[in-house]
Amino acid sequence: MTKEVPAGYMKQHLTIASRSDPLFSDDAVDLIHLTSRGLPPSVNNIALQSLIAAFADEKNIVDESSTRLAITETHPTE
Repeated sequence: MTKEVPAGYMKQHLTIASRSDPLFSDDAVDLIHLTSRGLPPSVNNIALQSLIAAFADEKNIVDESSTRLAITETHPTE
């Protein structure tokens, strides 16, 4: 699955939520795509945790560091 699919999926959800300006950096979207393998439930989980991480750090946009933190929460290593 190409990275455009999860990016479009995320953009559609943000549009439904009345958000028209970018909320995720390109690096964050790339990392979400890579980690989720394009699976919608995984995209949702990582994106949500990324939003929480960005909010906790008082960021206006979800960046790669917020997404990396989210991945540690959603994909723990064994």
